[in-house]
Amino acid sequence: MTFLHTTRRAFHALAFLGFAFMGLSQTAIAQDAPRVKFVTNAGEFVVEVYPDKAPKTVDNFLQYVRDKHYEGTIFHRVIGNFMVQGGGYDQRYIERRTRPPVEHEGREALAKGGPRNTVGTLAMARTNVPNSATAQFFINVVDNGFLDPSPQQPGYTVFGKVISGMETITKIKSVQTGFGGPFPSDVPRTPIVIQSATVL
Repeated sequence: MTFLHTTRRAFHALAFLGFAFMGLSQTAIAQDAPRVKFVTNAGEFVVEVYPDKAPKTVDNFLQYVRDKHYEGTIFHRVIGNFMVQGGGYDQRYIERRTRPPVEHEGREALAKGGPRNTVGTLAMARTNVPNSATAQFFINVVDNGFLDPSPQQPGYTVFGKVISGMETITKIKSVQTGFGGPFPSDVPRTPIVIQSATVL
């Protein structure tokens, strides 16, 4: 066997090992993203969250999941061409008690390569005050670029995305809405209840 053939075989072997390592690295990265399974009366869906992009936001969200905060809460704001929002009120429209707000990480998450407000992404809901997010979250059902952080506005912190069960989100966004409790509009006429939320 010539030196050239030996070199080619060594090169192919190294290339194979390199691709294998890349595959393992990508698998490891995917496995490092915590996943949460939501079971609702409209179906199930699973989200993955990114502590490397928005660590404080993810820790805050996962602690609410572990505390069973979301069980029995509803999607109280559903706008079919915008987003679905939940995690704050029970079926009697009583707001759940929360911990102090989490620090806003919108710009930081985006600077680290985090996702934008596109279809299926998970973001924290808040008031007009950036550092006001507590437990409520929303899932984008269309691309909402105007919600992204920019030098001119803080935007909303996107910290995860739906990785399975998007058909459930589609079902939720399609329900009939009206007034309910303290809200004059956008409330599902048939309550969409989160029955459980579990870290996988």
